[in-house]
Amino acid sequence: MKKSVIRMSALSIGISLVCTSVAAHAQETEAKKFDAVTVTGTRVESESPVASTTLITREEIARLKPASLQELLRGRAGVNIYNQGGAGKLSGLSMRGMGTSHYVLMVDGVKVGNVTSGLSMIHDIPVSQIERVEIVRGPMSSLYGSEAMSGVIQIFTRRGNKAFSPTVSVGLGTKDTQRIHAGFTGKQGRADYAVNAAYSHTGGINACNGDAVTFQGCGANEPDTDGYKNGSVSLSGGYDFSDAWRAEANVMSIDAENFYDGWFNHSRVQQQVAGAKLRYAPSKAFSLTATVGRNRDRSRNYHDTVFMNDVNTQRDQASVQADIALAGTLSIGYDWMRDSVDSTTAFSMLSRYSRAVFAQWVGERGPNHFQAGVRHEDNSQFGSAFTGNVGYAYDINASLRLRVNYGTAFRAPSFNDLYYPGANNPDLKPERSKSAELGVEGQHGWGHWSVSAYENRLRDLIIFDPTKSSVSSPWGQPDNVQIAKIRGIELEVGTDLAGWDLTGAMTWLDPRNRTPGAQYGNLLNRRSRLTGRVDADKTLGQFRVGASVNGAGARYDDPNNRVRLAGYATADARLAWMPSSRITVQFTATNVFDKKYETSAWYNQAGRGWMLDFTWAP
Repeated sequence: MKKSVIRMSALSIGISLVCTSVAAHAQETEAKKFDAVTVTGTRVESESPVASTTLITREEIARLKPASLQELLRGRAGVNIYNQGGAGKLSGLSMRGMGTSHYVLMVDGVKVGNVTSGLSMIHDIPVSQIERVEIVRGPMSSLYGSEAMSGVIQIFTRRGNKAFSPTVSVGLGTKDTQRIHAGFTGKQGRADYAVNAAYSHTGGINACNGDAVTFQGCGANEPDTDGYKNGSVSLSGGYDFSDAWRAEANVMSIDAENFYDGWFNHSRVQQQVAGAKLRYAPSKAFSLTATVGRNRDRSRNYHDTVFMNDVNTQRDQASVQADIALAGTLSIGYDWMRDSVDSTTAFSMLSRYSRAVFAQWVGERGPNHFQAGVRHEDNSQFGSAFTGNVGYAYDINASLRLRVNYGTAFRAPSFNDLYYPGANNPDLKPERSKSAELGVEGQHGWGHWSVSAYENRLRDLIIFDPTKSSVSSPWGQPDNVQIAKIRGIELEVGTDLAGWDLTGAMTWLDPRNRTPGAQYGNLLNRRSRLTGRVDADKTLGQFRVGASVNGAGARYDDPNNRVRLAGYATADARLAWMPSSRITVQFTATNVFDKKYETSAWYNQAGRGWMLDFTWAP
């Protein structure tokens, strides 16, 4: 307990020192505009999103060299992550204290996720294919519908926006880890293109210390190494037929093989994301955009070499959106989506669809910035849902902004909740939330910072109730019984201090169960109350040095708050040599102090490791 507090205190002091250094420079440097262009928070290009937004660029990804998407996202403002056994193993992501299925994950505008479980398989998406990541925190159902209760994470794959540019990267590391990426992007006349392929392999670690007698953890004791392989390809292309017409398309395909512990201990996984867009913009005052997309998620599961089951889910989607210059930008649109399941498990229903209309207005008047939106969604399973959001920001001066946001959101029950044989409830209602946020942020010549405080109130949350039964589910079924209230404060800061590029994030969270009964007042499980990270990098001639510290406070693994996981902090270090503008050789050491910790009870995390990467990118 004391060691955990000391480690998290060290992380807090590190971020505080960054903030202090930033404040000391506040009056000495010239202010600059809030000018990071993003699209996720408004569905249109915006330099001034009212919602809390974090942008992770390709440059940052290349500098940090994370082994996985969850490693890139951990410790970010508002983000809690748990992992069950290392590379490629199931990872759950929670934003602002809500559930792991209460956010939307998108790839190039296509909504992705497993239809049966309701989870997004972030552990299979390779970071080598990513150009940038936009994280928008807060209720986004008025723009994106179901699941967008805590926010949206959108991944943009690599695109061609300049002359022909090839890239080759090869890496070797501990645990028989190998990774390679090769591709090229380019722009020729009115056409742009990108082709990228990647492969990674690791021998892994022993994923789980389960107990076959008490069925704790994975319910098995298999002291072995659990490896992981991942091969991926992404293609994209666009063409400007004229100044008014543009078409583009993209596809990403992932094939992974995963070994772990338990009754199922081997899986072959396929994820495919494909999308196409046609845009007509005859003037700056009007544009019309039509998009189609498909996400497939297939898992073939085995016990050793014995086939157990096959779960194949598909999400088809389409939308039409008109953007009109009307004292700002008025967006009016129609979304359609169909979820379907093809499985050896006999689900009682195999498909459902939803249709929605939405409208949003984004505008500004001098120092005032506005955003308001409404959405009506009709779902073939539970009926209609109405959501909305309002946001306002005020520029106190050229470098300081105050923000206020309020919104409602919902999540449709998953296919497992509704139709899984023997443990289903087709009468479930959607989970719902109301959220409010107050924030202030600064953008200066020396860097940026932001502080946000929020409260989320959730109702009709779905949990399994063993006392509620039916003919089809005699031993219990899911039910809308849980209520929760979550409060939190987020801090982000970034600056350049004495040649060091410093960034930090910290989140304090109070996620409480408010359901009457024995669990009233308990902390929601698998959420650390305090999380954070600090990244520091400096270039010295042909060399670049850097370090990262990630930390999380204690958390409970169970709703009854009886299984407590201690807090932890880990440190990474990196050294890059750049003999020319085309070549980078980087050595990365992870968990350098070999910290032993768990983010999910009974499941191990990797100890000390290293990776050597060679990149050629002319």
